[in-house]
Amino acid sequence: MLSVYFQGFALGVALILPLGPQNAFVLNQGVRQQYHLMTATLCTLSDIILISAGVFGGSALLNQSPLLLNLVTWGGVAFLLWYGWGALRTAISADISLVSTQLKQQSRWRIIATLVAVTWLNPHVYLDTFVVLGSLGGQLPAEARRWFALGTASASFFWFFSLALLAAWLSPRLSTPGAQRIINLFVGVVMWFIALKLALQGFAGLH
Repeated sequence: MLSVYFQGFALGVALILPLGPQNAFVLNQGVRQQYHLMTATLCTLSDIILISAGVFGGSALLNQSPLLLNLVTWGGVAFLLWYGWGALRTAISADISLVSTQLKQQSRWRIIATLVAVTWLNPHVYLDTFVVLGSLGGQLPAEARRWFALGTASASFFWFFSLALLAAWLSPRLSTPGAQRIINLFVGVVMWFIALKLALQGFAGLH
């Protein structure tokens, strides 16, 4: 069963490595050293829930409900545009040090709410976990399916905690005003780029 575990781990890494809203958010929280381990934990738990749902039968729900997918898509577009605008506004602010200090004072619950939106309003998450992992894992016998799901969940755990800890370790170098402008510009552009891709997919789904 170890071969099935490593197959799931490798596939999980391949799906999680491309830059997306979750990765950008974890990176940002790590650089700020603001609840970054909590952020990594919640991202991992969300992935475990979604992976388990996809591998153990949830893919049928998504395939049978185009309306649900459309609702998630357009909700995700709206949220990513809003979040991206916040990052871009921070990048071009006159006193970025003051804005960064204000951002560090955000409550734990606001960060949790933002993280939930970044994760659960991203249709790519459902396509990866329900469609890709669900279709592959669903073909395996029951015992092998559990090892496959464990492998993909392990990949999420490894990646999110590595990203959060690495960003926190580099925080002294990345917390300068110049670096903060670049990071926030980068995050804003990524969020808007993904929002554009989702919108184009949403329009294509309407035809």
